Amino acid sequence: MAANEGDGSSPLLRKNEHRYHPGCAACDHDRRKDLQTGMPYKEFLYVWMICLTTAIPISSLFPFLYFMIRDLHIAERTEDIGFYAGFVGAAFMFGRCLTSTIWGIAADRIGRKPVVMFGVFSVVIFNALFGLSVTYWMAIATRFLLGALNGLLGPMKAYAIEVCRPEHEALALSLVSTAWGIGLIIGPALGGYLALPAEKYPNIFSPDSLFGRFPYFLPCLCTSVFAAAVLISCIWMPETLHKHKVSENGNQSIEALEAHLVDPKEKVEQSNGLDTKKSLFKNWPLMSSIIVYCVFSFHDMAYTEVFSLWAESDRTYGGLSLSSEDVGQTLAITGSSLLVYQLFMYPRINKVLGPIKSSQIAAGLCIPILFAYPYMTYLSEPGLSIILNIASVIKNNLGVTIITGTFILQNNAVSQDQRGAANGLAMTGMSFFKAVAPAGAGIVFSWAQKRQHAFFFPGDQMVFFLLNIIELLGLLLTFKPFLTVPNQSVSN
Repeated sequence: MAANEGDGSSPLLRKNEHRYHPGCAACDHDRRKDLQTGMPYKEFLYVWMICLTTAIPISSLFPFLYFMIRDLHIAERTEDIGFYAGFVGAAFMFGRCLTSTIWGIAADRIGRKPVVMFGVFSVVIFNALFGLSVTYWMAIATRFLLGALNGLLGPMKAYAIEVCRPEHEALALSLVSTAWGIGLIIGPALGGYLALPAEKYPNIFSPDSLFGRFPYFLPCLCTSVFAAAVLISCIWMPETLHKHKVSENGNQSIEALEAHLVDPKEKVEQSNGLDTKKSLFKNWPLMSSIIVYCVFSFHDMAYTEVFSLWAESDRTYGGLSLSSEDVGQTLAITGSSLLVYQLFMYPRINKVLGPIKSSQIAAGLCIPILFAYPYMTYLSEPGLSIILNIASVIKNNLGVTIITGTFILQNNAVSQDQRGAANGLAMTGMSFFKAVAPAGAGIVFSWAQKRQHAFFFPGDQMVFFLLNIIELLGLLLTFKPFLTVPNQSVSN
């Protein structure tokens, strides 16, 4: 007994000793991980900071995008600003759509650390260059390169569970989504409060200063400085990819972890129901859930683009005439609510209603909320700010309910050995739809502002009407016979 007590964790080490190879950085980390009894706070800090670095640039431009396009003088008329803004918003996602699979393969070949460091480096350079854009095409190019060279999210989801022991894997994966949620708070706040500093803070920033001549550089610079600090810290980041042949039993996959996070009542019995050799494209429960996921992702991205353009456009065109600071504050409040909702409310809702029913209810509630948006232009302060914030919080939390529900359905539709490919297929489709959505939304917004006196849904009413058409389409697709689940889930 005494001998066993004195041995400490040596039985675990003896059990796993065959996995350790001299000279392998990942094996060295695995050895330290097996000896560690507490939580890997340092490694979790890397996960949190890197995910935050990639999340902030995505949303930071929306509070000032309308004014940036105006100041670049690419639009001949005010009504055309939304048209050009849409392509800038789409450039990032289009770049990510083209290269996300390549970066995932690279992370599996050369290691997580070099791919992550290169992605963070791209944020430092191209996010700063975006803030220095003096032409419309420079803004398009820098956003596209920022998305194409920033392949952080996929590798970091894998890295998050590779740096910790099995009992901490659920927390590691939640750190990724939590950092993403915080990025949705910080990004719009930076863009809203720090854009146009010479106008907002004339006592600090002169019109002739660097930030006066480049009014959208300050929020981008702050993000790049943070990314530079993260890049330096990544020098000491441990590598987790083994460069030698490892046993199948020694590998932990993010797909296996995500399977454990799915509600057991909705989980598919893989052992006797799913054909693991079946083509993903012939798996209709999977394909139907991916299609629904892409439709709602398209809607959410289009709504995000339209919201900022509509809120900042002049009231004569059906907008709210809000400043970038006002929009940034609204988006920051919404992002904070998403964080609370994801952590504390959604798991209980999903447990009671399940992913399909909760998605259907959320989609149905979104429709009357969207119909009410154009009529907010008749409100005045402070009622306008209160109603706008409430509507934005409810709309975005309902959207999270739908997206998370379809994500659960995708993982339930395949066996564990196909879950990685299935999620990759869904990510590719989602990135494509999110790339098309801002451009399409910008074009429609610009067209709608030119028809202020039309008989059928004049002005911005047409924009929100079309958003509701997409929402209704997604809602209809959540019912049978289109959306199906494996027979085991139905019987259970």
